[in-house]
Amino acid sequence: MDRHLFLSLLLALFASGSLSADNVKVEPAFWWSGMKNPELQLMVYGKDISGYHPSVSYPGVRLKSTVALESPNYLLIYLDVEDARPGKFDITFTKGQKSISYPYELKTRKPDADKVKGFDASDVLYLIMPDRFANGDPSNDQIPMRTPYKVDRESPNARHGGDLAGIEQHLDYIEDLGVTAIWLNPVLENDMKGGSYHGYATTDYYRVDPRFGTNEDYVRLIDKAHQRGLRVVMDMIFNHCGSDHPWMKDVPSQDWFNNLDNYVQTNHDKEAYFDPYVSDYDKRTMIDGWFVPSMPDLNQRNPHVAKYLIQNSIWWIEYTGIDGIRQDTYPYADVDMMRQWCQEVMNEYPDYNIVGEAWMNYTIGSAYWQKGSRLNFGKDTELRSVMDFRLMGIASAAFHEKEYPTGGLQAIFEHMCYDYVYADIYHVLRFLENHDTDRFLRSLPESIDDLYAFKQGVTFLLTIPGIPQLYYGQELLMNGTKEKGDGYIRLDVPGGWPGDKENWFEASGRSEVQNDAWNFLRTLLKWRKGNDVIAYGKMKHFMPNQGVYVYERSLDGKSVLVFLNGANEAVDLPMDRYAEVLHGKTSGRDILTGTTISFGKELPILAKGILVIEL
Repeated sequence: MDRHLFLSLLLALFASGSLSADNVKVEPAFWWSGMKNPELQLMVYGKDISGYHPSVSYPGVRLKSTVALESPNYLLIYLDVEDARPGKFDITFTKGQKSISYPYELKTRKPDADKVKGFDASDVLYLIMPDRFANGDPSNDQIPMRTPYKVDRESPNARHGGDLAGIEQHLDYIEDLGVTAIWLNPVLENDMKGGSYHGYATTDYYRVDPRFGTNEDYVRLIDKAHQRGLRVVMDMIFNHCGSDHPWMKDVPSQDWFNNLDNYVQTNHDKEAYFDPYVSDYDKRTMIDGWFVPSMPDLNQRNPHVAKYLIQNSIWWIEYTGIDGIRQDTYPYADVDMMRQWCQEVMNEYPDYNIVGEAWMNYTIGSAYWQKGSRLNFGKDTELRSVMDFRLMGIASAAFHEKEYPTGGLQAIFEHMCYDYVYADIYHVLRFLENHDTDRFLRSLPESIDDLYAFKQGVTFLLTIPGIPQLYYGQELLMNGTKEKGDGYIRLDVPGGWPGDKENWFEASGRSEVQNDAWNFLRTLLKWRKGNDVIAYGKMKHFMPNQGVYVYERSLDGKSVLVFLNGANEAVDLPMDRYAEVLHGKTSGRDILTGTTISFGKELPILAKGILVIEL
């Protein structure tokens, strides 16, 4: 049933005092037979539903328990479905002489549903903010929602009309660029006031925002991406929901949220987990405080909240076939619940991958959160992948550095030295920019000669250990800072909307400088795809010499050498110090130009030059 129709019926229902199967809502709406975890939680919502006694009569389905919450309009039902076959059955609700039946279904799992392989270091993720990428279906731009809004492309904080159809219509563009996976900012319903176009204030955990499309549209997009060999990563948020979520209109129980009656702002003290001097007050404020007033802080210590969220994520994996999850604001949620979540997802899908947003300022802080870390006091997080925010923080200045004759690559070299603290460097997400940060390019390069920072930055990103992530428009030289607001780093892609005067999705609509950048990145991406040396190989690097940073990636006797000249002048680089990575070879092929590079006593490298040489 459509949620808004449901809410309308519910209001009428509450006024009349009657209850029927048509105005009872059950989440999830269906489940699957044959899941490894046999327990199924059903959240039932309806007028005074807690006063009804549920019963089920279906082979293999056993009612384990029911939980009435503080609001009489909620009832939690826990079922054991371990031995149940696929099929439909009724859940009967009885109160005195009154009885209603609600139809439910256990579906058949798709073949090998548990064999889904998550994204890894062989992939390059392409992050898209759906509202700002392309508008493929203008009919869903301005539609009736519970909270009034207005599509206005002139306002950086308003909705612009981008949707799933727009992404689907540009899968050719994404595939041709050479990335292998798409990460979408949250697509679930955000029926909120203000700038909720970003998707991080969920108001329905089981429904795609209708301004993006339908649940079926989302499934179709994923299927079409899979047909092209593209994986899809779903953005989820367990720490908080939106303030207009029905849970805030009719609170299930006081402990469903943290600090419900007395607003507490989080202090963002993410170091509290390992700070040896942290106060209880500061740590509690960090975890239980609200991210912002419009995002109520969910209490994952409540076992029913925890079960709801864990089950919801598994439902989306099973229903859509998504290839991975990016979990927002990871350290802000309860760490024990998040560990349980990772374990339960991996139990159902052993080859899966989850990356957590733990925005730490130092490498050692990021490493703390990764599965297998020796830094988290023996209490493993079970989180397979983490994000390298430190690299993002230093990259723009390091690659743009012109104040010193030898450039800023020393900072990059030193950053890489600290990779030793990660338990698994091949499951570290690397990026130069994303939807929450300044663009790597603060301003638009005026000429091809000014592309040195872009080219060195993406070359480095795509040739070091880890999982690279690009941000939509990076290939088109989108630029800017958050100084005037987040909307200025989340601009529309020209050509994505009907009637746009420019079309950057086509080479003919781009400038010469943009096409040079696009083609350079595409060359790297196509070469990296399926390249096990870059995905899984070891790395050995040398301290920058005369401003030139040199490193090797090697695997099974194959080797790639990368030379980045951070200096403002051409360099004749003495090669004797690199003998251990030349392996006696006297030449190699530069994959950027296709030319053969000979190794003599010195190697000439242009100012701000780049060589990526296969030996």
